[in-house]
Amino acid sequence: MSDPYPIIDVRPEWVLEPEEMGSKRKFWYRQTEDSAVWLFKYPQPNTGQHWAEKVAAEVAGLLGIQSAKVELAEFEGMQGSVTESFARGGRTLVHGNQMLAIVVHGYDPEREFGQASHTLANIWRVMDRVFPAPNAVRLAKSCMAEYLMLDALIGNTDRHHENWGILLKRTGNRWRGFLAPSYDHASSLGRELLDVRRDMLLAENRVGNYAERGRGAVYWSEEERHGPSPLDLVRRAVRKYPDLFRRASRKLERVDEADFRQIIERVPSDWITPSSQIFALALMRYNYKELRELFR
Repeated sequence: MSDPYPIIDVRPEWVLEPEEMGSKRKFWYRQTEDSAVWLFKYPQPNTGQHWAEKVAAEVAGLLGIQSAKVELAEFEGMQGSVTESFARGGRTLVHGNQMLAIVVHGYDPEREFGQASHTLANIWRVMDRVFPAPNAVRLAKSCMAEYLMLDALIGNTDRHHENWGILLKRTGNRWRGFLAPSYDHASSLGRELLDVRRDMLLAENRVGNYAERGRGAVYWSEEERHGPSPLDLVRRAVRKYPDLFRRASRKLERVDEADFRQIIERVPSDWITPSSQIFALALMRYNYKELRELFR
């Protein structure tokens, strides 16, 4: 078994400012003037959002999917996670809702829940506008397809319109755009369940039901009442856009279930319960099997 993940001890004197975006408590900090800026996130009570964030980032790294760097951390005795800022080097993060408000007529960027206009087709429209060169737009869409495949694998139901974005950088008199790394994966791996619920789902062999019934934040059509599960979204998308998911498929082929087990087992035992570990692995096993069948 590999060594447990390290725990970053965040000092009060490093704190810069709170982060107002989103529903969870968090703040930015920097250890020294020359070091990177990081975001400390407190998990919501009785959830495993901190370890889910770390495990998801490790799974993304295993697959070779660009993702924000995440570590486990403590601040004043409180457990949490820290995410390194990727909006650096003159790059500015523009969130998906800001881009959609420009590209899609009547799009409400302030709507937090039930945003049925946040469809995959409209996300593609943003890519078409930001990346006009054929090779660039295809690469951006393929990267987004990888993010959606990651969501399906880990059961991330929170890919809402502020949880993806474009990094813009001014070069001379032009702006260049880059798809931002995947980030904010705390709503994954059954992190919200209590152990008694996890144990029941495992005992009754209903982990697959849990995966299939999850409601994602990317809609398939504006006529639907809610978004499909992350897994079902990928099923639909692969049928309609098979070429865009080829790279994601090849990356999934290079890993297996033993890799997922090793990632989960590295979470320190006082940060995650045994039931959480068993359920998270069972969920990824189910989703992995379904994705491999889909990509055949």
